[in-house]
Amino acid sequence: MKLLAIPVLLLAALLSTPAQAKLKVFACEPEWGSLVQELAGDKVDVDVATTALQDVHVIEAKPSLIAKVRAADLVVCTGAGLEVGWLPQLLQQSGNTKVASGPGAFMAAMQVKRLEVPTTLDRANGDVHPDGNPHVQMDPRRILVIAKALGARLAQVDPANAATYQTRTDDFTKRWLAAMVRWKAEAAPLKGRKVVVHHISWPYLWDWLGIQQIGALEPKPAVPPTAAHLAALVGTTKDSDTLVIVRAAYQDPKPADWLSERTGVPAVTLPFTVGGDAQSKDLFGLFDSTIDKLLGAAK
Repeated sequence: MKLLAIPVLLLAALLSTPAQAKLKVFACEPEWGSLVQELAGDKVDVDVATTALQDVHVIEAKPSLIAKVRAADLVVCTGAGLEVGWLPQLLQQSGNTKVASGPGAFMAAMQVKRLEVPTTLDRANGDVHPDGNPHVQMDPRRILVIAKALGARLAQVDPANAATYQTRTDDFTKRWLAAMVRWKAEAAPLKGRKVVVHHISWPYLWDWLGIQQIGALEPKPAVPPTAAHLAALVGTTKDSDTLVIVRAAYQDPKPADWLSERTGVPAVTLPFTVGGDAQSKDLFGLFDSTIDKLLGAAK
């Protein structure tokens, strides 16, 4: 009886052993939550702090977010000053030093070359980010660089699953490269076209597609337009064979609609991040939708 009981007891012990805890990731924006899911699959639990319908410049540091940061093993955010109004508060109040700096803190924008890095800082120029424009998620080339860096970071903070992260990063890279070829071919008719934007959120997308931004409803970041600015913008938009007036899903549609009514140029809402519309269920859908909507305006 004793010889038979030992294996039974061993089996019971194994079954009662809790599964290895998943890595807890706190992502500031939906695009990074989606990327973490691509690279880590079921090895992680991801909490995403914001949605596509929120302006991530101005998020309230709620107790629920503080609790999620307190439990996190890894924080994945844009950085470059985008979350300066709320992420430092979350980190401080969580008391989780593991994710305040070092391997537990991954800032996506700091992994790539940034556009619009100011040479001088002056509040008269509006809400300018000292480290450059942070909206790097709108360039697939930069997404690829960030994905490889993030895959390596996941392996660093969770070495037990390093092989899985490498395999999934390689798979994502293969699928992403193929998608980039397709997107670039589909978007070829957009090259050289001119657009007006609500907020200066899109320089990485225009740089990738060869589109020219000729104006913005906000004369400077986060600065309301004057009557003179709007009058000049109406003229520029009318006279420049403008393709479209672009706004993000989280932005008030009224300013772009106002300009559209006075110029005859269509206003289009682009998703800007994962979840920004029904098609943008992941990063692939984000770019599928963005290009489809721009091409739709070109017809």
